[in-house]
Amino acid sequence: MKKLLLSAMVMTALLSCNKDDDNVNNQDVNFSKLPQEFPFSKMATINGVDVINGGFGSGAAAHPSRKGEFYVITDRGPNTDYLNGKKFLTPNFTPTIMHFKINAEGNVEVIKYIKLKNPSGQPITGLPNPVGMGSTGEVAYDAAGNVLGTDNYGLDSESIVAAPDGTFWVSDEYGPHIVHYSAEGVEMERISPIGVNTGTRKLPAVLAKRRANRGMEGLCMTPDGRTLVGTIQSMMLVPTKVLATNTTLTRIVTFDITTGQTKQYLYRQDGGASDSVCDITALGNNEFLVIERDGNFGTQGGIKKVYRINLSSATDVSGTDLAAVDGMKVNGKALEQCSWDELTTAGIKPVTKKLAVDLVAKLGYEHDKFEGIVYLGNIKLAVFNDDDFGVVDDGNGNPKAKILPKTGKVDKGTMYVVDIQ
Repeated sequence: MKKLLLSAMVMTALLSCNKDDDNVNNQDVNFSKLPQEFPFSKMATINGVDVINGGFGSGAAAHPSRKGEFYVITDRGPNTDYLNGKKFLTPNFTPTIMHFKINAEGNVEVIKYIKLKNPSGQPITGLPNPVGMGSTGEVAYDAAGNVLGTDNYGLDSESIVAAPDGTFWVSDEYGPHIVHYSAEGVEMERISPIGVNTGTRKLPAVLAKRRANRGMEGLCMTPDGRTLVGTIQSMMLVPTKVLATNTTLTRIVTFDITTGQTKQYLYRQDGGASDSVCDITALGNNEFLVIERDGNFGTQGGIKKVYRINLSSATDVSGTDLAAVDGMKVNGKALEQCSWDELTTAGIKPVTKKLAVDLVAKLGYEHDKFEGIVYLGNIKLAVFNDDDFGVVDDGNGNPKAKILPKTGKVDKGTMYVVDIQ
Protein backbone atom coordinates (compact mmCIF):
# COMPACT_ATOMS: atom_id res chain seq x y z
CA MET A 1 0.00 0.00 0.00
CA LYS A 2 2.87 2.36 0.89
CA LYS A 3 4.51 1.64 -2.49
CA LEU A 4 1.28 2.38 -4.31
CA LEU A 5 0.78 5.59 -2.35
CA LEU A 6 4.39 6.66 -2.99
CA SER A 7 4.05 5.89 -6.70
CA ALA A 8 0.87 7.95 -6.90
CA MET A 9 2.59 10.85 -5.12
CA VAL A 10 5.57 10.70 -7.48
CA MET A 11 3.30 10.59 -10.53
CA THR A 12 1.31 13.57 -9.23
CA ALA A 13 4.53 15.50 -8.65
CA LEU A 14 5.75 14.72 -12.16
CA LEU A 15 2.48 15.82 -13.71
CA SER A 16 2.56 19.02 -11.66
CA CYS A 17 6.09 19.76 -12.86
CA ASN A 18 5.07 19.21 -16.46
CA LYS A 19 2.09 21.53 -16.03
CA ASP A 20 4.30 24.20 -14.48
CA ASP A 21 6.75 23.88 -17.38
CA ASP A 22 3.91 24.54 -19.82
CA ASN A 23 2.90 27.65 -17.90
CA VAL A 24 6.38 29.16 -18.27
CA ASN A 25 6.65 28.24 -21.92
CA ASN A 26 10.18 28.36 -23.36
CA GLN A 27 11.93 29.77 -20.29
CA ASP A 28 14.68 27.11 -20.52
CA VAL A 29 15.21 27.47 -24.30
CA ASN A 30 18.57 28.87 -25.40
CA PHE A 31 17.73 32.30 -26.83
CA SER A 32 21.24 33.65 -26.24
CA LYS A 33 22.10 33.86 -29.95
CA LEU A 34 19.11 36.00 -30.86
CA PRO A 35 18.46 38.19 -32.75
CA GLN A 36 18.99 35.81 -35.64
CA GLU A 37 17.95 35.85 -39.30
CA PHE A 38 16.00 33.04 -40.89
CA PRO A 39 17.78 31.03 -43.60
CA PHE A 40 17.00 32.18 -47.15
CA SER A 41 17.69 31.41 -50.78
CA LYS A 42 16.91 33.34 -53.94
CA MET A 43 13.39 32.78 -55.28
CA ALA A 44 13.55 34.89 -58.45
CA THR A 45 15.35 37.78 -60.10
CA ILE A 46 13.12 40.54 -61.48
CA ASN A 47 14.74 43.34 -63.48
CA GLY A 48 18.07 42.47 -61.91
CA VAL A 49 16.67 42.54 -58.36
CA ASP A 50 16.81 39.40 -56.23
CA VAL A 51 13.57 38.27 -54.59
CA ILE A 52 14.28 36.03 -51.58
CA ASN A 53 12.05 33.23 -50.34
CA GLY A 54 11.27 35.28 -47.25
CA GLY A 55 8.17 36.97 -45.97
CA PHE A 56 8.10 34.76 -42.88
CA GLY A 57 6.98 36.96 -40.01
CA SER A 58 3.66 38.42 -41.15
CA GLY A 59 2.33 36.41 -38.23
CA ALA A 60 3.77 34.02 -35.67
CA ALA A 61 2.69 31.38 -33.15
CA ALA A 62 4.34 29.04 -30.68
CA HIS A 63 3.98 25.29 -30.99
CA PRO A 64 1.18 24.41 -28.54
CA SER A 65 3.20 21.80 -26.64
CA ARG A 66 6.86 21.72 -27.72
CA LYS A 67 9.13 24.37 -26.21
CA GLY A 68 11.32 26.35 -28.53
CA GLU A 69 9.29 25.49 -31.64
CA PHE A 70 7.45 28.16 -33.62
CA TYR A 71 5.42 28.77 -36.75
CA VAL A 72 5.74 31.89 -38.91
CA ILE A 73 3.66 32.64 -42.00
CA THR A 74 4.09 34.66 -45.18
CA ASP A 75 1.57 37.01 -46.73
CA ARG A 76 0.38 36.78 -50.36
CA GLY A 77 3.87 37.03 -51.82
CA PRO A 78 6.26 39.66 -53.23
CA ASN A 79 4.38 42.54 -54.81
CA THR A 80 4.55 46.20 -55.78
CA ASP A 81 1.90 48.87 -56.25
CA TYR A 82 0.67 49.22 -59.82
CA LEU A 83 -2.30 51.15 -61.26
CA ASN A 84 -5.45 49.98 -59.44
CA GLY A 85 -3.84 46.97 -57.82
CA LYS A 86 -0.59 45.10 -57.39
CA LYS A 87 2.10 43.52 -59.50
CA PHE A 88 2.58 39.97 -58.25
CA LEU A 89 6.26 39.37 -58.96
CA THR A 90 5.93 35.57 -58.61
CA PRO A 91 2.24 34.93 -59.41
CA ASN A 92 2.38 31.22 -58.57
CA PHE A 93 3.69 31.87 -55.06
CA THR A 94 1.81 29.92 -52.39
CA PRO A 95 1.37 31.44 -48.91
CA THR A 96 3.48 29.23 -46.67
CA ILE A 97 3.96 28.34 -43.01
CA MET A 98 7.51 27.74 -41.78
CA HIS A 99 7.89 25.44 -38.76
CA PHE A 100 11.20 25.98 -37.01
CA LYS A 101 12.89 25.51 -33.67
CA ILE A 102 15.63 27.09 -31.62
CA ASN A 103 17.99 24.12 -31.32
CA ALA A 104 20.31 23.24 -28.43
CA GLU A 105 23.03 25.50 -29.84
CA GLY A 106 20.59 28.42 -29.92
CA ASN A 107 20.34 28.52 -33.72
CA VAL A 108 17.24 28.73 -35.93
CA GLU A 109 16.64 25.31 -37.47
CA VAL A 110 13.87 24.87 -40.04
CA ILE A 111 11.79 21.74 -39.47
CA LYS A 112 9.51 21.98 -42.51
CA TYR A 113 7.52 24.25 -44.81
CA ILE A 114 3.74 23.85 -45.11
CA LYS A 115 2.12 25.29 -48.23
CA LEU A 116 -1.53 26.33 -47.89
CA LYS A 117 -3.99 24.39 -50.04
CA ASN A 118 -7.63 24.57 -51.13
CA PRO A 119 -10.19 21.97 -49.95
CA SER A 120 -9.14 19.68 -52.83
CA GLY A 121 -5.54 19.72 -51.65
CA GLN A 122 -4.20 21.94 -54.46
CA PRO A 123 -1.79 24.77 -53.55
CA ILE A 124 -3.46 28.17 -53.44
CA THR A 125 -1.95 31.47 -54.55
CA GLY A 126 -1.89 34.91 -53.02
CA LEU A 127 -3.96 36.33 -55.89
CA PRO A 128 -7.09 38.32 -54.97
CA ASN A 129 -10.49 36.71 -54.51
CA PRO A 130 -13.18 37.30 -57.15
CA VAL A 131 -16.28 39.39 -56.48
CA GLY A 132 -18.56 37.54 -54.06
CA MET A 133 -15.71 35.59 -52.49
CA GLY A 134 -13.92 38.35 -50.61
CA SER A 135 -12.74 40.77 -53.31
CA THR A 136 -11.02 43.99 -52.23
CA GLY A 137 -11.31 45.46 -55.73
CA GLU A 138 -7.58 45.08 -56.32
CA VAL A 139 -6.48 43.97 -59.79
CA ALA A 140 -3.56 41.56 -60.04
CA TYR A 141 -0.81 42.07 -62.65
CA ASP A 142 2.34 40.14 -63.41
CA ALA A 143 5.80 41.76 -63.36
CA ALA A 144 5.35 42.91 -66.97
CA GLY A 145 2.01 44.57 -66.25
CA ASN A 146 -0.25 41.89 -67.76
CA VAL A 147 -3.56 41.29 -65.97
CA LEU A 148 -3.72 38.06 -63.99
CA GLY A 149 -6.79 36.17 -62.82
CA THR A 150 -8.25 35.66 -59.35
CA ASP A 151 -8.24 32.75 -56.94
CA ASN A 152 -11.40 31.68 -55.09
CA TYR A 153 -9.22 30.37 -52.28
CA GLY A 154 -6.45 32.98 -52.52
CA LEU A 155 -5.24 34.43 -49.26
CA ASP A 156 -3.33 37.49 -48.14
CA SER A 157 -2.39 35.70 -44.95
CA GLU A 158 -1.30 37.86 -42.03
CA SER A 159 -1.55 35.87 -38.81
CA ILE A 160 -1.50 32.29 -37.59
CA VAL A 161 -2.73 30.26 -34.63
CA ALA A 162 -1.30 26.80 -33.94
CA ALA A 163 -4.13 24.84 -32.28
CA PRO A 164 -3.54 22.01 -29.77
CA ASP A 165 -4.99 19.47 -32.24
CA GLY A 166 -2.26 20.24 -34.78
CA THR A 167 -4.42 22.36 -37.09
CA PHE A 168 -3.96 26.04 -37.93
CA TRP A 169 -6.22 29.07 -37.98
CA VAL A 170 -5.08 31.80 -40.38
CA SER A 171 -6.48 35.32 -40.85
CA ASP A 172 -6.11 37.48 -43.94
CA GLU A 173 -6.66 40.87 -45.52
CA TYR A 174 -8.96 39.92 -48.38
CA GLY A 175 -12.42 38.86 -47.08
CA PRO A 176 -11.25 39.29 -44.36
CA HIS A 177 -11.27 35.54 -43.87
CA ILE A 178 -10.39 33.30 -40.95
CA VAL A 179 -9.46 29.95 -42.47
CA HIS A 180 -9.04 26.66 -40.64
CA TYR A 181 -6.32 24.47 -42.15
CA SER A 182 -5.31 20.90 -41.40
CA ALA A 183 -1.83 20.07 -40.14
CA GLU A 184 -0.89 19.54 -43.80
CA GLY A 185 -2.25 22.96 -44.80
CA VAL A 186 -5.50 21.81 -46.45
CA GLU A 187 -8.49 24.15 -46.01
CA MET A 188 -11.16 22.75 -43.68
CA GLU A 189 -13.38 25.81 -43.12
CA ARG A 190 -13.48 29.42 -44.28
CA ILE A 191 -15.18 31.99 -42.05
CA SER A 192 -15.99 35.28 -43.77
CA PRO A 193 -18.28 38.31 -43.46
CA ILE A 194 -21.98 37.61 -44.00
CA GLY A 195 -22.71 37.52 -47.73
CA VAL A 196 -19.48 35.80 -48.71
CA ASN A 197 -20.51 32.37 -49.90
CA THR A 198 -17.75 30.26 -48.36
CA GLY A 199 -19.40 28.66 -45.33
CA THR A 200 -22.27 28.60 -42.87
CA ARG A 201 -20.46 30.30 -39.98
CA LYS A 202 -19.86 34.00 -40.54
CA LEU A 203 -18.00 37.09 -39.42
CA PRO A 204 -20.04 40.29 -39.01
CA ALA A 205 -20.95 41.85 -42.37
CA VAL A 206 -19.44 45.22 -41.44
CA LEU A 207 -15.92 43.72 -41.55
CA ALA A 208 -16.20 43.49 -45.34
CA LYS A 209 -15.72 47.28 -45.32
CA ARG A 210 -12.06 46.87 -44.36
CA ARG A 211 -9.74 48.84 -46.60
CA ALA A 212 -7.74 47.00 -49.24
CA ASN A 213 -4.54 45.63 -47.69
CA ARG A 214 -5.86 46.60 -44.23
CA GLY A 215 -7.91 43.57 -43.23
CA MET A 216 -7.51 41.15 -40.31
CA GLU A 217 -3.86 41.66 -39.50
CA GLY A 218 -3.72 39.78 -36.18
CA LEU A 219 -5.21 36.57 -34.76
CA CYS A 220 -4.71 34.52 -31.60
CA MET A 221 -6.53 31.94 -29.49
CA THR A 222 -7.44 32.39 -25.83
CA PRO A 223 -5.63 30.04 -23.41
CA ASP A 224 -8.87 28.14 -22.72
CA GLY A 225 -8.96 27.18 -26.40
CA ARG A 226 -12.48 28.50 -26.88
CA THR A 227 -12.13 31.80 -28.70
CA LEU A 228 -10.25 33.31 -31.63
CA VAL A 229 -9.43 37.01 -31.29
CA GLY A 230 -8.69 39.03 -34.43
CA THR A 231 -7.52 42.61 -34.98
CA ILE A 232 -8.46 44.77 -37.97
CA GLN A 233 -5.35 46.63 -39.07
CA SER A 234 -6.70 50.18 -39.33
CA MET A 235 -9.87 52.24 -39.57
CA MET A 236 -12.48 50.64 -41.83
CA LEU A 237 -14.45 52.54 -44.48
CA VAL A 238 -17.78 52.56 -42.67
CA PRO A 239 -20.14 53.65 -44.09
CA THR A 240 -17.92 55.00 -46.93
CA LYS A 241 -14.39 56.28 -47.46
CA VAL A 242 -15.61 59.89 -47.38
CA LEU A 243 -17.79 59.55 -44.29
CA ALA A 244 -15.44 57.49 -42.10
CA THR A 245 -13.74 60.24 -40.09
CA ASN A 246 -12.49 58.68 -36.85
CA THR A 247 -9.02 57.70 -38.07
CA THR A 248 -7.89 56.27 -34.71
CA LEU A 249 -10.78 53.80 -34.39
CA THR A 250 -10.35 50.19 -35.39
CA ARG A 251 -12.02 46.96 -34.31
CA ILE A 252 -11.29 43.71 -32.53
CA VAL A 253 -13.51 40.71 -33.28
CA THR A 254 -13.89 37.51 -31.26
CA PHE A 255 -15.16 34.20 -32.63
CA ASP A 256 -16.38 31.36 -30.40
CA ILE A 257 -14.92 28.28 -32.07
CA THR A 258 -17.72 25.98 -30.87
CA THR A 259 -20.81 28.14 -31.29
CA GLY A 260 -19.69 30.54 -34.02
CA GLN A 261 -20.86 33.52 -31.95
CA THR A 262 -18.97 36.75 -32.54
CA LYS A 263 -18.39 39.93 -30.55
CA GLN A 264 -16.78 43.23 -31.53
CA TYR A 265 -14.82 45.77 -29.51
CA LEU A 266 -13.31 49.14 -30.33
CA TYR A 267 -9.58 49.80 -30.16
CA ARG A 268 -8.17 53.33 -30.02
CA GLN A 269 -4.89 53.69 -31.91
CA ASP A 270 -2.26 56.21 -30.94
CA GLY A 271 -1.61 57.07 -34.58
CA GLY A 272 -3.99 57.62 -37.46
CA ALA A 273 -5.40 55.72 -40.40
CA SER A 274 -1.97 55.10 -41.94
CA ASP A 275 -0.71 53.26 -38.85
CA SER A 276 -1.30 49.60 -38.12
CA VAL A 277 -2.59 47.40 -35.33
CA CYS A 278 -0.82 44.17 -36.22
CA ASP A 279 -0.37 40.84 -34.48
CA ILE A 280 -1.96 39.85 -31.17
CA THR A 281 -0.90 37.24 -28.59
CA ALA A 282 -2.78 36.11 -25.49
CA LEU A 283 -1.77 36.67 -21.87
CA GLY A 284 -5.11 35.38 -20.58
CA ASN A 285 -8.68 34.90 -21.76
CA ASN A 286 -9.31 38.67 -21.64
CA GLU A 287 -5.80 40.13 -21.64
CA PHE A 288 -3.57 40.37 -24.71
CA LEU A 289 -0.53 42.03 -26.22
CA VAL A 290 -0.94 43.86 -29.55
CA ILE A 291 1.41 45.59 -31.97
CA GLU A 292 1.04 49.23 -32.99
CA ARG A 293 3.42 50.40 -35.70
CA ASP A 294 3.90 52.86 -38.53
CA GLY A 295 5.64 52.21 -41.85
CA ASN A 296 9.00 53.85 -41.08
CA PHE A 297 12.32 52.24 -40.27
CA GLY A 298 13.43 52.53 -36.65
CA THR A 299 16.19 55.05 -37.35
CA GLN A 300 13.79 57.17 -39.42
CA GLY A 301 11.38 57.90 -36.59
CA GLY A 302 9.64 54.54 -36.74
CA ILE A 303 7.00 53.66 -34.14
CA LYS A 304 7.18 50.00 -33.06
CA LYS A 305 5.30 49.46 -29.81
CA VAL A 306 3.51 46.65 -28.00
CA TYR A 307 0.51 47.40 -25.80
CA ARG A 308 -1.09 45.30 -23.09
CA ILE A 309 -4.86 45.40 -23.61
CA ASN A 310 -7.89 44.07 -21.74
CA LEU A 311 -11.36 43.33 -23.10
CA SER A 312 -13.08 42.87 -19.72
CA SER A 313 -14.58 46.34 -19.39
CA ALA A 314 -14.95 47.08 -23.13
CA THR A 315 -18.36 47.39 -24.76
CA ASP A 316 -19.52 44.78 -27.26
CA VAL A 317 -20.45 46.86 -30.32
CA SER A 318 -21.93 44.02 -32.36
CA GLY A 319 -25.39 45.57 -32.36
CA THR A 320 -28.54 43.53 -32.94
CA ASP A 321 -28.07 42.70 -36.64
CA LEU A 322 -24.81 41.03 -37.70
CA ALA A 323 -25.94 41.27 -41.32
CA ALA A 324 -26.08 45.08 -41.18
CA VAL A 325 -23.43 46.25 -43.65
CA ASP A 326 -22.66 49.36 -41.58
CA GLY A 327 -22.83 47.58 -38.25
CA MET A 328 -24.03 49.14 -35.02
CA LYS A 329 -24.93 52.85 -35.12
CA VAL A 330 -24.86 55.70 -32.60
CA ASN A 331 -27.17 58.65 -33.18
CA GLY A 332 -27.87 57.29 -36.65
CA LYS A 333 -24.17 57.19 -37.55
CA ALA A 334 -21.70 54.35 -38.06
CA LEU A 335 -19.11 54.03 -35.31
CA GLU A 336 -16.33 55.21 -37.64
CA GLN A 337 -18.29 58.47 -38.12
CA CYS A 338 -18.39 59.19 -34.39
CA SER A 339 -15.81 61.02 -32.29
CA TRP A 340 -14.53 59.35 -29.15
CA ASP A 341 -16.49 61.90 -27.09
CA GLU A 342 -19.71 60.87 -28.86
CA LEU A 343 -18.96 57.22 -28.24
CA THR A 344 -18.19 57.86 -24.57
CA THR A 345 -21.44 59.79 -24.16
CA ALA A 346 -23.26 56.82 -25.67
CA GLY A 347 -21.73 54.57 -23.01
CA ILE A 348 -19.29 52.80 -25.36
CA LYS A 349 -15.92 51.93 -23.87
CA PRO A 350 -12.93 50.79 -25.98
CA VAL A 351 -10.51 48.16 -24.72
CA THR A 352 -8.09 49.42 -22.09
CA LYS A 353 -4.42 49.62 -23.05
CA LYS A 354 -1.03 50.44 -21.59
CA LEU A 355 2.47 50.33 -23.03
CA ALA A 356 4.31 47.02 -22.61
CA VAL A 357 7.46 47.79 -24.62
CA ASP A 358 8.79 50.31 -27.15
CA LEU A 359 11.08 48.29 -29.42
CA VAL A 360 12.88 51.28 -30.90
CA ALA A 361 13.74 52.60 -27.44
CA LYS A 362 14.51 49.15 -26.00
CA LEU A 363 16.35 47.47 -28.88
CA GLY A 364 17.09 50.16 -31.43
CA TYR A 365 14.71 48.13 -33.62
CA GLU A 366 15.25 48.96 -37.29
CA HIS A 367 12.72 46.93 -39.30
CA ASP A 368 9.74 48.79 -40.70
CA LYS A 369 7.17 45.97 -40.71
CA PHE A 370 7.10 44.70 -37.14
CA GLU A 371 4.25 42.18 -37.56
CA GLY A 372 4.60 39.06 -35.41
CA ILE A 373 4.64 38.47 -31.64
CA VAL A 374 4.47 35.41 -29.40
CA TYR A 375 4.31 35.63 -25.61
CA LEU A 376 6.80 33.16 -24.14
CA GLY A 377 5.92 33.53 -20.46
CA ASN A 378 8.21 34.92 -17.77
CA ILE A 379 7.71 38.48 -19.24
CA LYS A 380 9.52 37.49 -22.45
CA LEU A 381 8.16 38.28 -25.89
CA ALA A 382 9.32 36.85 -29.23
CA VAL A 383 9.31 39.45 -32.02
CA PHE A 384 9.23 38.92 -35.81
CA ASN A 385 9.23 41.16 -38.90
CA ASP A 386 7.90 40.92 -42.44
CA ASP A 387 10.84 41.51 -44.77
CA ASP A 388 8.69 41.85 -47.94
CA PHE A 389 10.80 39.13 -49.61
CA GLY A 390 13.71 41.59 -49.68
CA VAL A 391 12.08 44.02 -52.13
CA VAL A 392 10.02 47.20 -52.12
CA ASP A 393 8.34 49.35 -54.74
CA ASP A 394 10.65 51.76 -56.59
CA GLY A 395 7.80 54.23 -57.06
CA ASN A 396 7.04 53.06 -60.59
CA GLY A 397 5.59 49.64 -59.83
CA ASN A 398 8.91 47.84 -60.14
CA PRO A 399 10.94 46.13 -57.39
CA LYS A 400 14.10 47.41 -55.79
CA ALA A 401 16.08 45.91 -52.93
CA LYS A 402 14.66 46.65 -49.48
CA ILE A 403 17.63 48.13 -47.63
CA LEU A 404 17.81 48.79 -43.88
CA PRO A 405 19.14 52.36 -43.48
CA LYS A 406 20.97 51.47 -40.28
CA THR A 407 23.06 48.65 -41.76
CA GLY A 408 22.87 49.10 -45.53
CA LYS A 409 21.89 45.43 -45.80
CA VAL A 410 18.82 43.84 -47.38
CA ASP A 411 16.02 43.40 -44.86
CA LYS A 412 15.52 39.78 -43.82
CA GLY A 413 13.13 38.07 -41.42
CA THR A 414 14.67 38.13 -37.95
CA MET A 415 13.62 36.78 -34.56
CA TYR A 416 14.25 38.79 -31.38
CA VAL A 417 13.31 38.19 -27.75
CA VAL A 418 12.60 41.15 -25.48
CA ASP A 419 11.36 41.65 -21.93
CA ILE A 420 8.05 43.48 -21.50
CA GLN A 421 6.68 45.55 -18.63
